[in-house]
Amino acid sequence: MAIRPISDAVVEKAAASIHQPRDPNTLSNYNAWRTKHTTADFAIDFDAKLLVGHVTLTLARLAKGESKIVLDTSHVDVSSVEISGSKADYELASSRIEPYGTPLTIQVRDKHANDEHLEVRIGVQTTKDCTALQWLTPAQTSNKKHPYMFSQCQAIHARALFPCQDTPDMKSRYTFNIRSPLPVLASGLPTGVKDFQHGKDGKPGTLLYTFHQAIPMPSYLFALASGDIACASIGPRSTVWTGPEELKDCQWEFERDTEPYIQAAEKIVYPYAWTTYNVLVLPPSFPYGGMENPVYTFATPTVVSGDRQNVDVIAHELSHSWSGNLVSNASWEHFWLNEGWTVYLERRLLMALHGGDEKHRDFSSIIGWKALTDSIATFGEDHEFTKLIPDLKGKDPDDAFSSIPYEKGFTFLYHLEKLLGMEKWDKFIPHYFTEYKERSVDSYEFKATLLSFFESDSEASKKLNDIDWDTWFYKPGFPPKPDFDTTLADQCYALADKWETLSSDSDFNFTPSAADIKDFTSNQSVVFLERVQTFGHSLSDKLVKQMGDVYGFAGSKNIELVSRYYTIGLQAQTKAVYQPAADLLGKVGRMKFVRPIFRELMICDLELAKKTLEKNRDFYHPICRGMMEKMLAKHQSGEQ
Repeated sequence: MAIRPISDAVVEKAAASIHQPRDPNTLSNYNAWRTKHTTADFAIDFDAKLLVGHVTLTLARLAKGESKIVLDTSHVDVSSVEISGSKADYELASSRIEPYGTPLTIQVRDKHANDEHLEVRIGVQTTKDCTALQWLTPAQTSNKKHPYMFSQCQAIHARALFPCQDTPDMKSRYTFNIRSPLPVLASGLPTGVKDFQHGKDGKPGTLLYTFHQAIPMPSYLFALASGDIACASIGPRSTVWTGPEELKDCQWEFERDTEPYIQAAEKIVYPYAWTTYNVLVLPPSFPYGGMENPVYTFATPTVVSGDRQNVDVIAHELSHSWSGNLVSNASWEHFWLNEGWTVYLERRLLMALHGGDEKHRDFSSIIGWKALTDSIATFGEDHEFTKLIPDLKGKDPDDAFSSIPYEKGFTFLYHLEKLLGMEKWDKFIPHYFTEYKERSVDSYEFKATLLSFFESDSEASKKLNDIDWDTWFYKPGFPPKPDFDTTLADQCYALADKWETLSSDSDFNFTPSAADIKDFTSNQSVVFLERVQTFGHSLSDKLVKQMGDVYGFAGSKNIELVSRYYTIGLQAQTKAVYQPAADLLGKVGRMKFVRPIFRELMICDLELAKKTLEKNRDFYHPICRGMMEKMLAKHQSGEQ
């Protein structure tokens, strides 16, 4: 039974001592108990926009005599707690410990004092403040027929769905029992669909969808989606799921490359462990390019551009099947181990699919370096969040999210490969992913494992020991820039140079034409546009319009291109671009595109930016909306 809430002062004191330093972003005492299995029994209530049900945690005792279990929660209602079938006393703090939520403390009675395993069943319901779920009305979906919901738990939002040990340092097996009137997907292998409840008053009936995940995974990979979705094959072990109207286009986008990507990754690391690899293309409000939920990658519809030019997102999310999902960062301070490795593997896949030609990998790396440059400029070169290992104690990991762990992490791994030589480095890759398979790892373990692996190789060992590890790990700002092959970028730079000269000299002998970019890939156009962004403020309205019309950027269906073009127009303060840019913010919720456009729009027309945020408030995912609100507050306070 519930007992009187404990005071905030007691909660804050407890919060300072109940977690071990390895992960500072959890309030759980996972150093005393570890979740071995999680069963989620939920009904999806589209009318109330809630998940209602129970979660059952099978916990293994690590600390003898520990008399309490502390779990992470955030904006959830807890109605009951049972331990091994008996009611248990529990305490839920009366207020939150920002940004981590409210710890749920469960008392373990004397009769269980020596039990090595406990089964804790918790009655739970999400609330309107849940940050892990987005609920879409039928009007917000493509065919306007049915509601839709999906989850996004990275980094610390699983605790907004149910009480758990919400840390990547803890992995659990999962069983999903989900009741819904619409098809359901979850981050496990499907085990059946059963009739559950017949519809009444013209409403559709409810089915029970079950899934099981036998490979232990961290809580941030818990994923649910339900809506009007259909599927089609995109390979011998892969399917794509999306709205019925979009299915054919999505199938065409992915069917050529998915299986070759899987096979290329298996040659670099080892065989794919999760049985099937599938893609769920979500509605446009999804805040990320993709989310690597096991079995079902959740992907933004912006990758479906009709030209197969953006499927590198799939190469990235697939690579997470090894880096992040099988081998996970122990805390968000070591996020580079997830994303740096994944970007490295992604670019190795691109290289493999181009016959081992490094210039294709280096071209992608040049694009990544620009993203790194933008992120460092946003934070400032001395900012804590520009370190490879930032200090996140007391901080929200979402606030530190940027391209830095992706690209600075990649740069470090690329440096190690070049230092040792690819032949030697490629022997370490499967060793690392075998050593930490189904486990979590921090940067210091990575370093020790690398040094140990090459200990008998005197030449390699000397090179590794000569590395200034502290500088790589803790120095803010830029890492040393690799000497990338610029072959594929040079023609992009040359064209941008012509535009820069034209912007300052109207008599310059250059007349833009569609022929300028007719042989460009989409990514080459991206590099061109990003170079133009470095002098976008100097372009005239006439030149901005000419670039959009002649090259087709203004009307492009490829969001990678049109978003960068609008950013240039905003930099130049071309008023004709303001409203189209605001309109795009109401159609695309991917933060990669929202962040730069919204930032520039605030500078150009603050009232339009505020109006756009308010108008589309319900369209944005809570994570994206929160980011925009923080950006707006900083801008209005005069912060950069």
